[in-house]
Amino acid sequence: MIIIKEISSTIKDEELKKLFPSRILDESKLEIVQEIVNNVRRKGDSALLEYTRKFDGINLKSNQLKVGKKEFEEAYGLVDKEFNSALKLAKKRIVAYHENQKIESWFTTEEDGVLLGQQIRPIERVGIYVPGGMASYPSSVLMNAIPAKVAGVSEIAMCVPPDKNGRVNPYTLVAACEVGVDEVYRVGGAQAIAAMAYGTETIKKVYKITGPGNIYVTLAKKLVIGEVGIDMLAGPSEVVILADGKANPAYIAADMLAQAEHAPDATSVLITTSSQLAENVNAQLDEQLEYIGRKGIAEKSIRNFGRILLADSLGTMIRLANFIAPEHLEIMIEKPMSILGEIKNAGAIFLGAYTPESVGDYVAGPNHILPTSGTARFYSPLGVYDFIKRSSVLSFTKEGLREVVSALELITKAEGLDAHARSAKIRVEESD
Repeated sequence: MIIIKEISSTIKDEELKKLFPSRILDESKLEIVQEIVNNVRRKGDSALLEYTRKFDGINLKSNQLKVGKKEFEEAYGLVDKEFNSALKLAKKRIVAYHENQKIESWFTTEEDGVLLGQQIRPIERVGIYVPGGMASYPSSVLMNAIPAKVAGVSEIAMCVPPDKNGRVNPYTLVAACEVGVDEVYRVGGAQAIAAMAYGTETIKKVYKITGPGNIYVTLAKKLVIGEVGIDMLAGPSEVVILADGKANPAYIAADMLAQAEHAPDATSVLITTSSQLAENVNAQLDEQLEYIGRKGIAEKSIRNFGRILLADSLGTMIRLANFIAPEHLEIMIEKPMSILGEIKNAGAIFLGAYTPESVGDYVAGPNHILPTSGTARFYSPLGVYDFIKRSSVLSFTKEGLREVVSALELITKAEGLDAHARSAKIRVEESD
């Protein structure tokens, strides 16, 4: 049972901040992570092997860090054909969606012959992190690797924690093979991020790291920014559902529990103008919890981070959604498209009763690696644009330079950088 809290349009932002405190990063473990990162930077493979023994209970040698061809072949034998078919369907849809994100180089030429433009190039080598160990996340392999492939990245290295037997989950390996990941390493945690950022004897340095992970992974990503690029700093997963009185309470409860089963700190929020719907969803949560395999996790999540907010108007509902800036925003009102233009902050927006968050997580096509903890105010979903670089291109003629040299001189004079002005003037003042 979740406490239903009434929210009026007059509520101040300060009160909302108390209701939804920032959960971006718990830095209490930063010192531990810093030590791991430093050790991997200094010791390379030996540090990776040491931490794999310590955290995963696995004894490996350097030549066992990289997953070999034989293990890939064995993985296909352990995965059923139905899964393979589902994976191929998801891949097809995800590729098609991300193909629309491609950005082309462009150039313009002015009358005096000046050429200006922008050249697009893929990042040459990227590293993707996929959670593992006791669980399997083949969907995260697809969501990381496909946009990189569409962007034209030539080398993709993947790190994933090994299971208790020192192997990588076969579903994860098959997904990696299907989307063309070049290298897979059985390394997890902060040490994997450090290895990809700085390189070791076995793992070649990458230029950008993407993919979700636990707090140790996230803190490690924060520490290596500048040495490499990263996608974002992700926090606990979250869903916000906007619903009117006509929404189906069973659907809403099912979606809240789908979010809650992720982890005890996942957040599920319903915002509605209907007190009857709020009561019905509460009842459905209690009823449906009995059918959840991860009941203990979902129950903790709902109890600690579940919210049902009773708003006084649709406008207040929208304001609350924009304030929270959720990772996932479901809109279950009669005409969801009517308010789409008013949504300013959300990682992914799910419109209508038949668009659960889960379809976006797996097979719809859009990326499921999304900004969390309010960072949708300035971050976007992972996409092709995260795997490209833009270079400005300039080519001036003498005539074109002459047209702008006076303005250049005035601005450089204001900044006290006369050599800048001279480097341009010397070109237009010389005799033809």
